[in-house]
Amino acid sequence: MFLQTISDAAGATALPQPYLLFLGDTVEPGFAKTAYGLRDWAPEKCTAEYALPGATVTTGLPAMSPAQAHQAGARALLIGVANSGGVLPDNWLPALVEALEAGLDIVSGLHMRLAESPILADTAARLGRRLIDVRHPPHDIKIGTGRKRSGKRLLTVGTDCALGKKYTALAVARGFADRGVDSDFRATGQTGIMIAGGGIPMDAVVSDFEAGAAEMLSPDSAPDHWDVIEGQGSLFHPVYAAVSMGLLHGSQPDCIIVCHHPGRTEMLGTPGYALPSVEEAIDLNLRVGGRTNPAIRCAGIAFNTAYLDEGEAVALMAEESRRLGLPVADPIRRGAAFDQLIDNCLS
Repeated sequence: MFLQTISDAAGATALPQPYLLFLGDTVEPGFAKTAYGLRDWAPEKCTAEYALPGATVTTGLPAMSPAQAHQAGARALLIGVANSGGVLPDNWLPALVEALEAGLDIVSGLHMRLAESPILADTAARLGRRLIDVRHPPHDIKIGTGRKRSGKRLLTVGTDCALGKKYTALAVARGFADRGVDSDFRATGQTGIMIAGGGIPMDAVVSDFEAGAAEMLSPDSAPDHWDVIEGQGSLFHPVYAAVSMGLLHGSQPDCIIVCHHPGRTEMLGTPGYALPSVEEAIDLNLRVGGRTNPAIRCAGIAFNTAYLDEGEAVALMAEESRRLGLPVADPIRRGAAFDQLIDNCLS
């Protein structure tokens, strides 16, 4: 058996591709963001999906068993869901063993290492398959310094988890590239790392080293270079605020984009905790971020309007833009509003 983490790999090509996306028995779309991210931003790496009975989420890819997917060209089963705590449920194990026996390696972004499961470790060793974990940070992270670094930085932040921070960062990085702006997308989560081929899984970093990891992720660069940094969590989330705070301090963003899901009323996974308003999110992120970059500003708002039709989405974003005095756009729908958001980032 060959155990590997993404920090050992030279890049995305080190991962066996294409993938069979495993959805487990997931019923909450927000927990399937890894599968959706690969489908939307790296479709050439995805062959099919595989779900257990009871699952209600789907990527829209063809449904295949591990054996069928292997025959169709897949080389790894990629765990496409990130449950609370990042654990490996016992009821998933038979399906993962089936994948190993069908000739597939397994790629995981969970906190729990695949080899912590004796049955997976034994099966992989017996069959010569690989168990590949990507959610493990480098070993040489230092504590943050707070030193102002050269170059420019944009960080996506949110009113909650799983509402578009990664998609917004990827879309903005692409928008910058379309304009000839020298820029890099900096991945901070397992899905972004799988898409980009590198990064640091910030939610796996010890809290005291979060700011240092963010500094390592976005080092000194040319004065006109932009690092577009994928945000994590939310300063308002009762569970995941710590990673958001460290990432904000260490990134020292020159501007932020606040990501929001209109219509969502409660924090994901924590019933009873209400979402903050966009205004609250702008204010708190600017106050906290100003600790390490007093010149921080909000460049605009990214709305997740996937549940609205085109007319409703455009009307809502235009109304909120007038009310807030900032560009409001859906980075997936793009259009004139998104162009205005890019303009304001670069202004």
